[in-house]
Order: sequence, then structure tokens, then C-alpha cells
Amino acid sequence: MPLPLAITAVIVVVMSLIPLGYVIAASVDTGWATASALLFRSRVRELLVNTVMLVMVTVPICVAIGVAAAWLVERTRVFGAKVWAVLLAAPLAVPAFVNSYSWVTASPSLGGLRGGVLIATLSYFPLVYIPVAATLRRLDPAVEESARGLGIGPWAVFFRVVVPQLRLAISGGALLVALHLLAEYGAFVFIRFDTFTTAIFEQYQSTFNGAAATMLAGVLVLLCLTLLVIEAVVRGGARYARIGSGAARPAVPAELGWRYSPIALAFLGVLIAASLGVPIGSVVRWLVIGGSEVWEWDDVSSALLQTLGFGIAGAVLTCALAFPVAWISIRHRGRFSRFLEGGTYISSSLPGIVVALAFVTVAIRYASPLYQTVVVVIAAYALLFLPRALVNLRAGLAQAPVGLDEAARSLGLSPLSSFFRVTLRLTAPATAAGGALVFLGIVNELTATLLLAPTGTRTLSMQFWSLSSEIDYSGAAPYALIMIVLSLPMTYILFSQSKKIAGL
Repeated sequence: MPLPLAITAVIVVVMSLIPLGYVIAASVDTGWATASALLFRSRVRELLVNTVMLVMVTVPICVAIGVAAAWLVERTRVFGAKVWAVLLAAPLAVPAFVNSYSWVTASPSLGGLRGGVLIATLSYFPLVYIPVAATLRRLDPAVEESARGLGIGPWAVFFRVVVPQLRLAISGGALLVALHLLAEYGAFVFIRFDTFTTAIFEQYQSTFNGAAATMLAGVLVLLCLTLLVIEAVVRGGARYARIGSGAARPAVPAELGWRYSPIALAFLGVLIAASLGVPIGSVVRWLVIGGSEVWEWDDVSSALLQTLGFGIAGAVLTCALAFPVAWISIRHRGRFSRFLEGGTYISSSLPGIVVALAFVTVAIRYASPLYQTVVVVIAAYALLFLPRALVNLRAGLAQAPVGLDEAARSLGLSPLSSFFRVTLRLTAPATAAGGALVFLGIVNELTATLLLAPTGTRTLSMQFWSLSSEIDYSGAAPYALIMIVLSLPMTYILFSQSKKIAGL
């Protein structure tokens, strides 16, 4: 293992542990007496109940919708399956706070837990649908055919044969949904539904990183770590690989018949109408109401350029930082590589509000010249979205044969030259996919940007949030539309990459 590579990877992991260290250190400094007084109060109980209920209700609904939608488009002859397959991934291009803005303007009475579950489900069910659909594509149909040949009915085959093979995809997607729910801020503020994230932001604005915000952040971190443990238990240690190549053919789609086809089409149509039709229709409606006056081109172009700058810089830095960790995890497997991966995943699962509070505190105390600079913002983005780049880079490096690199060096190329001329070229598609996913996250990020951005910064999400908070829905509509348009290509890359992985 090259020593500079190992040192770089360790530095990346140490930096990614800053938020967790901040929460622990701040909790210790607060003291038990103050901490207990802040934690054991009715307000915290209310936030805990709201947050836990939100996760417990939304995650199963997202799993049910994601699995059902994936099954319909991948394993049945539903009309327009290829079109539905793409449309079902598209809601990821609509930021959750834009979705909330659209539903609130369409139904002002929407709020509370019911509203939170509705908006969160429509925003995040694709996180379950995409991995489940990818897994269904590569399942060996011979296993299901054998079960049916033994006299097992269709429903029993689905629950006893297919669902167990989807456990990894379902548990991973459910974890992502749950972590997004803990981190979401803007969507729940619109509908006046209080969670830990909204309360932390309010405390920060009123007391500038006081003890109350720190204690709430500590509870939020514990919830995140609890979810990681639950996901690991649910995932289990079962092996899902088969011996042999299996059946080199796709599964035969099931016929729905005249009785169930209308129900399936109605389900998919309502789902797409609610998750895509409502937000896009609402944005277009407010654009029409506002007319050409809402397009203040100086502000719009400035916000677009700043967002593109943050997105590109953050994507490049994140991929560069993820490369050493991905390289070691693939080329030098062992305890050290598992430690590196675990450190990045645990820390990056923390909500943006916690990461932002940590970076504000560290910058003020130990690096004051960096406080409220672009450097801190880009660093926070890199930490938040490191796993997005890491997963894709690991997949790309796993498909780049070590023998080609060794052959290049045997022909006289230096290790560095071999890396740029052989390995980097082979991993370019995976790097581009990882960078695209990081870019998508940065475009839609709100809480960390609001807390860390330098004075005068106005990204698309910040401009949208500022105008919508002032009830200027027409003025906010152009920024919502541009965010959706920027996010759609990145969402398609995510969908197409899942199809390529399924075809391996």
C-alpha cells in the first residue's frame, strides 16, 4: 500500500469525524446537570415523538410503494413499462422543500404528521424503487420457476422467494429514506411540522449555537447511529451470491389481465401525478401568475452561476477525496480498509445541520480566517456527499483489472503515469457518475448552505427559500424550476447507472 495514499485516506476519515467529535465534545463541556435539564423536558419529548413517528410511518410506506412499483415495471406486462421506469425515478429531481412548497400552495391546510408523511413519501420513495428495480433485473428467474413448479402460488413465490432476495436493496433504501427524514428541514418548515432538525435551526438562529441546539444535535446523532445499527441487523449476514452464472435470460413478465391492469395503471398514474405533476404544475402555475416580471435575470443568473460553481467544485473535491479510500478498499482489503469506509459512512450519515454546526464551531475556534468562506462550504459538501462518490468509485475500480496496471508498469511507466493513463481512464465513467450524484446533492442542499455560506452568497436553493419564506411564491418559482431542470440529468444518470450495474 503506497504510504502517501494511506496518509491521505486517514486524513479524509479524520476530517469526516469532525461533526461526531464536535457533538461529543460539546456534550461533555455542557455538563450533566445542564444537559439533563435541556434533554428531559416536554419540548424534546414532543420533537422525539414527531421525528420517530415520521420515520416509523413514512419508511414502511416508501418500502411498500417502491417495491410494488419496481415489481410492476420489471416483472409484469403493464402498459408503458419503460416509460414508467424512468418516470418513477424522476421525483428525485424535485427537492423535498420544492415539493412541500407546491403542496402547501395547492392545499394551504396541509400540515402536521399527515402532511409530513405525504410530502416525504412522494419525495423519497425512489430511493427504495431504484435499488429494488435494479435487483429485480438481475435475479435468476429459474429460482421462481422452480418454486412455481413445486405448486407454490404467485403470492407465496413473491413473499417467500423474491422478497428475501431483495433484503439488501430494501434495507439500504429504507436507511436512506430514514436518514433523509432526519436531515430534512425546509419541507417540514413549510407545513409547520416540528422535528429535531427544524428545532435545531431555530435554536441556532436565536442563540447562535447555544447549549440547547447542541443537545438536540446530540439526540439527532444518536438517532442516526441507531438507524445504522438497525439497518445492519436487518441486512444480516446472509449470502446472496449464487454459484454459477444462473439463467442468462430475463424473467418472463407476468400477465396482469383485464382485472388488474387498470388498477396497476391507476396506481402508477396517481403516484406520478402526485410526485411530479403537482410540483411541476404548481411551479408553472406560479410562473404564469407572476408573468415575465418574476424573471429577474440578474438575480437568477447570479444564483445559477453560484450554484454551478459550488456544485462543480464540490463534486471535483469530493471525488478526489473519495479516490484514496476507494482505492484502498478495493486493492488492499482488510481491517484498515473497513475502518476507512466505516468512518466515512458513519460521519456522512449525519444531517447537514449537525455538520454545519460543527464546521461553524471549528472555524470560529481554530481557523477564524476560514469562517464564512467558500472553503468551509465546499469542505462541508465534500463531507456530506462523500459516500455518493465513494460507492461509484469502488464499483469502477472493482471493474478495472489490476493486471492492466501491472502490465503498464512492466513496460516502463511510473506508478503515477500508469494511474493517469490506465486506471483513471477505466474508472472515468464511474467517477463521472459519482460526481453527478454529488452535484445533484449540492444543488438541492439547503440547511448547511444557509448556515455556512459567506455573506452575499445566493444559490438557487437560498434564493428560493428566501422568497418563499416571504410568501412570494411567484418570485420563488423560477428558482424552483431551474433546480428541477438542473437535477433531471443527474437523476437520469443515477437511473441509467443502476441499469448498467444490474446488467453486470
